[in-house]
Amino acid sequence: MADWRTAPIGAADSALCAFAVKLTLHPHDMTPADLDALRAHGFDDRAIHDATQVIAYFNYITRVAEALGVEPESFIQPWGAPRP
Repeated sequence: MADWRTAPIGAADSALCAFAVKLTLHPHDMTPADLDALRAHGFDDRAIHDATQVIAYFNYITRVAEALGVEPESFIQPWGAPRP
């Protein structure tokens, strides 16, 4: 899926993706309402915590790799590239 906004995913997955985008791009804008939006889709506090940890980890490790100039592994295909 190239764009989660147009992908055939459910409302809960869409809400989680929106949360991930906001946390990634605008972390200073996060409010309790963002958590409430996930709860409204059935996510409990543990699920929200776990999702936040995963999102934050990927943001962290990507920034470390970018800062240090780490090149992608040659065996990993770019996102969206056709499989051989």
